[in-house]
Amino acid sequence: MSKVTQEKLLAGFIFGDNENEEYIYLPGGEVGSEHPLCVLERGEARQDVPLEEAARLVHRLALRECSHPLWGKRSY
Repeated sequence: MSKVTQEKLLAGFIFGDNENEEYIYLPGGEVGSEHPLCVLERGEARQDVPLEEAARLVHRLALRECSHPLWGKRSY
């Protein structure tokens, strides 16, 4: 299941929870890089996480595909 989530992140889908203001997505500048880094947003805080860890966090935090308040449904 994590592999499917990784592929969706690579395709630009945003996972999140609008109520808790938590989002994970792959910025457009990371597309095609050897070791892509996703962005984990929690409120105003942002941190970079490797793609594999981002997929694990999506499942651990029970995040769903959503619409980001700034980026919309896709990150690029």
